[in-house]
Amino acid sequence: MAAPAACTRFSDNYDLKEELGKGAFSVVRRCVQKSTGLEFAAKIINTKKLSARDFQKLEREARICRKLQHPNIVRLHDSIQEENFHYLVFDLVTGGELFEDIVAREFYSEADASHCIQQILESVNHCHTNGVVHRDLKPENLLLASKAKGAAVKLADFGLAIEVQGEQHAWFGFAGTPGYLSPEVLKKEPYGKPVDIWACGVILYILLVGYPPFWDEDQHRLYAQIKAGAYDYPSPEWDTVTPEAKNLINQMLTVNPSKRITASEALKHPWICQRERVASIVHRQETVDCLKKFNARRKLKGAILTTMLATRNFSKSGRSIITKKGDGSQVKESTDSSTTLEDDDIKEDKIKGGVDRSSTVIAKDPEELRIVCPNKTISQISTNSYGSARKQEVIKMTEQLLEAINVGDYEAYTKICDPHLTAFEPEALGNLVEGMDFHKFYFDNVVGKNCKAVNTTILNPTVHLLGDDAACIAHVRLTQYMDKQGAAHSSQCEETRIWHKRDNKWQNVHFHRSSNSPPFTFAPSAHK
Repeated sequence: MAAPAACTRFSDNYDLKEELGKGAFSVVRRCVQKSTGLEFAAKIINTKKLSARDFQKLEREARICRKLQHPNIVRLHDSIQEENFHYLVFDLVTGGELFEDIVAREFYSEADASHCIQQILESVNHCHTNGVVHRDLKPENLLLASKAKGAAVKLADFGLAIEVQGEQHAWFGFAGTPGYLSPEVLKKEPYGKPVDIWACGVILYILLVGYPPFWDEDQHRLYAQIKAGAYDYPSPEWDTVTPEAKNLINQMLTVNPSKRITASEALKHPWICQRERVASIVHRQETVDCLKKFNARRKLKGAILTTMLATRNFSKSGRSIITKKGDGSQVKESTDSSTTLEDDDIKEDKIKGGVDRSSTVIAKDPEELRIVCPNKTISQISTNSYGSARKQEVIKMTEQLLEAINVGDYEAYTKICDPHLTAFEPEALGNLVEGMDFHKFYFDNVVGKNCKAVNTTILNPTVHLLGDDAACIAHVRLTQYMDKQGAAHSSQCEETRIWHKRDNKWQNVHFHRSSNSPPFTFAPSAHK
């Protein structure tokens, strides 16, 4: 597509359609090109809210995307600057995340993993050939062109990408996502293209067994593992993986970047270019099962962080969710390994809102929750201008949900909850529960059967609004009930619930309830 004339306005060329995603200072909407009728995704950035440095980053992202044209990269078709808004027009990518597609497949083998990583490496090789280092390769940025079977894998989100000269290595700042960071970045050493290959090695490891090579709840220990290259191939899941696949991973996860395999070399590895002969074609059900759990943990990254904010009630102190570590890097107060970090060593206020990168290019799967924006402070989140009316909406929806539990109305409960609702609750014994089946058991067998009457009161509700379509409520839940013998009882628990608005309707997508008083066990013995 030819570059538009400088005076061209976005509305001259495109018709805007429905919203596909939203960030701190941007919104992604489907648009239709008037001259051709072709569909695209327009990322609309409110430039009035950007600092000079943020604007430079936006221009860098657009400049990089313009020169990358490859079937495995989400393509930038147009970039239009107007007085208060910048429009980036990308491919409309409708297939959702690669990792979500894998768990929905009926068959998934080592050969399929080889085909996936080949496409990723093709995109990375194109970037490197054009002097671009992505710096944030991770599952969230690996998308499918469409829902069609065999749709191409597309690399997205170049918000952290940088330009390098040849094989240049330099200190470009601390940037990336914890579980995918390379040893040289963590050691604050000069780095370059090999950081992307390290991330590819982590991704390939996950593609084969469904869990990452480096993992620890404590981020310091996680970083120590990565710097040491301390990973292994435990039995029994790795016993069925071919030696050639492990060999490629080993060459990607080589601590010394100068000895690490390059993208072009990796594409020539037998496990990639001769997969029909080398890669196993046995279905890997255990990998799919593990990947489902891995995906569920990733989806919670925003919700968990928001839960932490609400329960600590940081908004009164205006404390930042980003803390400065001793090594100079910025780390969000979360051990989640899928949270993007960036510190490009610019000596300015880095806890100001930055350019949002959460939904840079695409129509992502609408069931993915994206409510936390990079470099955003608590005070910015909690003192936005959405007003008390929206907060009252969230409180009202929470009351309706608890009332559905009280009266045992499972149908009403399911209308208020997302079908993929995730929860940490006492009944789950410390496990993350996903979906409605776990809750249905209590509606079928407990709720409304062990007591005569139930009344729930929400005490001290605190609502945090995060944009137009996401909110978090923290509250104390006081429950009064009469048992079958006519005796009155009271109990309380603490809850935090994450709400997401879709099609103008609030749905509960995640909750965390304390263990001191489960609401389903309405038996007198449980509360004596």
